[in-house]
Amino acid sequence: MTTTEHERGTPTPVEARPDREGGRHRRVERYVAAEIEPRWQARWAETHAHETDLDDEERPKFYLLTMYPYPSGDLHIGHWYIVTPTDAIARYRRMHGDNVFLPIGFDAFGLPAENAAIARGVHPRDWTLRGMEHMRRQLRSMGVTFDWNAEIATCDPEFYRWNQWIFLRFLERGLAYRKMAPVDWCPKDQVVLAREQVEGPNRVCWRCGTPVVKRDLEQWFFRITAYADELLDFAGIDWPEPIRVSQTNWIGRSTGAEIVFTAAPDAHQPGGDEIRVFTTRPDTVFGATFMVLAPEHPLVAKLTAPERREDVEAYVYQARRQSEIERLSTDRPKTGVPIGANAVNPVNGELIPIFIADYVLASYGTGAIMAVPAHDERDFEFAKRFGLPIRRVVVPKGEDPSAEMREAYVGHTDDEILVNSGDFSGRPAPDGWHDIVGLLADHGKGGETVTYRQRDWLISRQRYWGTPIPIVYCDECGMVPVPEDQLPVELPEDVAFMPTGDSPLKTATDWLNVPCPSCGGSARRETDTMDTFVDSSWYWYRYLSPHKQDGPIERRMVDAWCPVDQYTGGAEHAVMHLMYARFFTKALRDIGVIGESEPFRRLFNQGQILGADGERMSKSRGNVQDPDELVARYGADTVRLFLMFMGPWDQGGPWNPQGIEGVHKFLRRVWTLALDAHGTEPGDPNAGELPDGEDERTARNLIRSAVHRTLRDVTEDFEGFRWNTMVAKLMELTNTLFHYRGTSVAELGEWDEAIRTLLVMLAPAAPHITEELWSRRLVAADQPWSSIHAERWPEVDPSAIVDATREVPVQVNGKLRDRVVVPAGISEVELEQIVMARDRVRSALGGSDPARIIHVGDPAKLINIVVRR
Repeated sequence: MTTTEHERGTPTPVEARPDREGGRHRRVERYVAAEIEPRWQARWAETHAHETDLDDEERPKFYLLTMYPYPSGDLHIGHWYIVTPTDAIARYRRMHGDNVFLPIGFDAFGLPAENAAIARGVHPRDWTLRGMEHMRRQLRSMGVTFDWNAEIATCDPEFYRWNQWIFLRFLERGLAYRKMAPVDWCPKDQVVLAREQVEGPNRVCWRCGTPVVKRDLEQWFFRITAYADELLDFAGIDWPEPIRVSQTNWIGRSTGAEIVFTAAPDAHQPGGDEIRVFTTRPDTVFGATFMVLAPEHPLVAKLTAPERREDVEAYVYQARRQSEIERLSTDRPKTGVPIGANAVNPVNGELIPIFIADYVLASYGTGAIMAVPAHDERDFEFAKRFGLPIRRVVVPKGEDPSAEMREAYVGHTDDEILVNSGDFSGRPAPDGWHDIVGLLADHGKGGETVTYRQRDWLISRQRYWGTPIPIVYCDECGMVPVPEDQLPVELPEDVAFMPTGDSPLKTATDWLNVPCPSCGGSARRETDTMDTFVDSSWYWYRYLSPHKQDGPIERRMVDAWCPVDQYTGGAEHAVMHLMYARFFTKALRDIGVIGESEPFRRLFNQGQILGADGERMSKSRGNVQDPDELVARYGADTVRLFLMFMGPWDQGGPWNPQGIEGVHKFLRRVWTLALDAHGTEPGDPNAGELPDGEDERTARNLIRSAVHRTLRDVTEDFEGFRWNTMVAKLMELTNTLFHYRGTSVAELGEWDEAIRTLLVMLAPAAPHITEELWSRRLVAADQPWSSIHAERWPEVDPSAIVDATREVPVQVNGKLRDRVVVPAGISEVELEQIVMARDRVRSALGGSDPARIIHVGDPAKLINIVVRR
């Protein structure tokens, strides 16, 4: 079958001009990206070039994933910064023969859509769908090789049905549960606020400006803490060290002891209530001179003396207005109030006063601490402020324990001993640690234990635009899971989006009030929706079977394709998304849905493109760079290359368009090299001549050496995601080749190999221009069309990288007269022939014949021609 001119991508004929020999050749028209790029994007779509055959077992599988976008309606240049190199990886891997799967979807639930509904009077679904359609167009304009057949949108019931199914399986296994937990509450609007809705240092409601307080509500959790130890194991995955450290610190595994203090009896309560604390230094228990409870601790109300109640309640109210970050800040002075009760220290029976203070959180540890001010900076500051005793119980050996303390001693040395610690005084601190814990265990007052900083994942959100939680509440049956055959529980349309901030689901009475699935009586639906991080905790599995009807995941496909080979995205997701993704993978494994234990084999975090003002890009700041403007002016390939060239991918930085003209000029030079090898640069007096000192053979070797050195380096840069140096090396090669444009070398095979290799190396980063140039070269050679992106990545020829030439100084009777550049492997006879043909050498000989020609070194590093005068 003959390939048609249209299929070959034949360029439009252009005006001809005479060449230097008087013949004719095609004039090279100007590089116009706007004419080339849409044509090739349409061609790729028509030929289904980027669709992956997931059942292909002949080629190695390579699952490449980038974090899917939120459909805000517009891509900014930061999105391009993430997606462009990821697409280059995909194209590069395909050139190595891999069967690459690069899917795309939309993280389509979330609060911004609900806010848009209130502000613009548009339904969140309509606002989201419009944003998705606009972003599809923008993503396609980048020339990215996404497999759109795999697209998912998390707001589609076809997807979130399976969020609900997974929730029910977690509920059956005890991984989902409901309990009371604090939320941010606006007392004026009487609504729960998301974290994003609490504004400013004074923590006020974003709608009405009322100070926000904490309030306890029953909410849904996933038991991520059940996997804490497994989440600390990163064996077998190649993740950046900062991500592993962040997750390790977030989990916060600590080995220590639980110690049981008891409330002392007094006039208003009988005492005896256990107050459990966790400490990593049980050897300091004799130094506890007071106890601190979190303001939210359940014993505060019971133990507070009547005369202290007013002050305590006022303090609790103020503490619950603050965020945890504010409460844990080391920069603010310590505050607190006594509750009018005492606790009994279990090791010595000493009565110590109980305070509440906001630097202790109910969500950390047990919500209570034994305060040892001599050995804890926060306790030291608190004791100084309130005039409480400071008793030193651990000192380096030989140090005076009675010396005045100007700051807490928190260091650890190998020779520490216990002091002021009863029968344990004088013992080495490590021995005392274990002996004291043993004493506590013997008396039922504690023991060694492990605790974690991490808390279970609160998934309840009191808003509309999210996955409905599939639970109903019946007066007779209590909490009832929605049966699987009634899934999905879809979001209702007839809701009112009111500026009060109350959940719109509460206004959908027909949806809200339903028969109980168990008894048939009156029941009401759960109006909380799921945290949108649930959507992003398993979406890559759904990509492999986006329309599967009888389950969330096609196990056969997951076994073949997962874990994901390469994941790219922002480091800002170090804990939330990436931790939840690992938890979901392990939990799905345990309920028998998948077989692996880790979601992503390799992870790379690109940096973040900031606005020109150094702040994160956002419409509200007015610092967003619209890529459409740049594409209209320069083309997608220029924008892609510029983003890859602007610096190391893992660093990012403020947006600065300076330099994009230089990248565009580089592409124009590639265009010229590929289409007009015989042309010359206007005004160049040496145009068409080989560089001084080079003959054709030397030039051929130099070109081939430059090509294969570049190929070696560019290959290494692709493997290491060093895009900026990759582009720089392609620019260097282009500059080298320009020196030989219009010379006799441009007629040779080495030149053709150089241009072909340059285009193939450039193709993953600049897919449109290379496809166009490749097509034109095939037409010129009367060859059938095939995509450059289907070419195999070239192999480096090691022999070409060996120094191809050497410079040899030439002396006549010991005086330097010339230097010649010759092929490295040239014979002595050939070297002499070249030397004797040089004008400078013949002039120095003055017509005399050489008596001898001496080669110094092997191979010759110097030639000395001896002439008898």
